[in-house]
Amino acid sequence: MAAKRTPDEDRVALEKKVKEHTGGARPATPEEAARVRRLRKRLKRVQRKIRGKAARVAMAAGKKPKAA
Repeated sequence: MAAKRTPDEDRVALEKKVKEHTGGARPATPEEAARVRRLRKRLKRVQRKIRGKAARVAMAAGKKPKAA
């Protein structure tokens, strides 16, 4: 069984794939457009997951009192 990728590794890989498939131009075929759309959706899902985790960690840390 392969090791599970971290969300950051997943995000980097998805960003690379999106750039590779778009190349700064619009997709030529509807199939290619659908493929890019699926990649972008996955990328957004991973980014939401990362942001959510960061927010939970920040909330759990609480406010630090000022050191006098």
